[in-house]
Formats: sequence, C-alpha cells, structure tokens
Amino acid sequence: MIHLAAKVSFTGRAAEFERINVEGTRLLLDAARSAGVRDLVQVSSPSVAHSGTSLVGAPAGPADPGRARGHYARTKAAAELLALGRSTPDFRVAAVRPHVVWGPGDTQLVERVIARARAGRLPLLDGGAALIDTTYVDNAASAIVAGLDRMEQAQGQALVVTNGEPRPIAELLAGICRAGGVEPPAWSVPGALARGAGAVIERGWQALGRADEPPMTRFLAEQLSTAHWFDQRRTRSVLDWTPSVTIDDGFGQLAAHYAQ
Repeated sequence: MIHLAAKVSFTGRAAEFERINVEGTRLLLDAARSAGVRDLVQVSSPSVAHSGTSLVGAPAGPADPGRARGHYARTKAAAELLALGRSTPDFRVAAVRPHVVWGPGDTQLVERVIARARAGRLPLLDGGAALIDTTYVDNAASAIVAGLDRMEQAQGQALVVTNGEPRPIAELLAGICRAGGVEPPAWSVPGALARGAGAVIERGWQALGRADEPPMTRFLAEQLSTAHWFDQRRTRSVLDWTPSVTIDDGFGQLAAHYAQ
C-alpha cells in the first residue's frame, strides 16, 4: 500500500494541515492494519528534516516537527514519525522522501514556474547559484514502488530520493521555462531580502484568509536561496534502485509535452 495523500501548500491554516496530514495518516494506518495490509510506504518529504539552512551531500536525517519550516513540513514530519512508529514485523512501514518532483502535467512546480516567468514575476534569489537536487516524476514513482518491493530491507527507515544530479537553481528554472516556451528569469534579488519579504507576505495572506498561493513565503525563499542536495548511496543500496530518466532527458520530455 502507498500513502501519498496530503495537503501541499505554502500557506493555509495550521489546523487544516494537522487534520489532513497527521490525523488523516493516523486514520489510514488504523484502517490499513485492520484490513490486513502487510506493507505500507509513507510518501514523505525531505522538508521534514530541513531547518532552513543549506544541506550539502546530506543524509536523510530524522524527521523533526519542532524544527521543520512551515505547516506542511511540520505536519509531514509528524505524520512520518507516526507511520514509522507503527512499523512491526507484521505491519512493515517505510518512508520514501522524493525531493522536488517535477515532470509533464505537474501543477505544483512546473506550471507555477512557467506562469510566473511568463508574467515577469519569477526572480532568481542570489543569482540562482544554490545547488539543489530534484526528482523527475518517473524516477519518483519507480522509487516508491521499489520501497514496497524491498520492504524487507527498507522497513522502519526514511529514504530521500532524488535524481542525484545537483544543479544550480537558475539552470533548473531555465530548463523548465524553455521547455514551456517562455524566457527564463534574468533578474535577481538578495535571498535575505526575499526571506524577510516572504515572512511578511505570508502573515498578510493568513490575516486576510486568502486561499490562493502567495507570490513568496519565507519557506519558498529559503528553498530558492539555499543548497539542498543529498547523498544517494544509502537510498540506492537499500532500494536496489537507480533513476532511469536524467534531468536533461526530463527537460526533453517536458518540452515534448508542451509541444503537443
């Protein structure tokens, strides 16, 4: 069984994230155990162990709701701890954390990047120099399935999944933009300024009760201005898995999608 459902957003009420991401996971675990499910992969996120500083060749790290940034990351961290805490020889649970998943049809990242670039509202932070790992969608899917297939080795563990190809953020954004037929961002703002502005904008959005995504939040600014890439050796060994689609091949598939 694969548990992928979650509320994913940069903003929103804490209670709603708690209800969906934590209590929803609790209900699913109870139902799965009652139904006799033997193996469950909890799809998590590297943000559960990210406190806002750079991660350079980092291991998975323990989920930490107290230090995770934002309602999404905090509740996903709590959900991961809850799920792994239920792992037993008779009900085996593993957590797979795909990092920055993208590909054709993606509305969380690709569509937003292209729309903001087209509107001239997509800046680079600190020149877009920070290195980050991403995961092409086909690779994310195959790694999650590998988690089920290799549950004997993976149970009780949290594994970060990426393409293992750290690239500067500017290069990744440019690849997505060109695939979507728009010009890549060419202007930059200081990361510290964006983080401060993001915090103010986020509070304003919450005060107004707005349901749409704000143009910037502190969490988003941190993600765009700090390095976050991961050591993949343990993940690939435990899952007996390697990515089948490179970043450049993924850009080609994304361009073909938009060409249609």
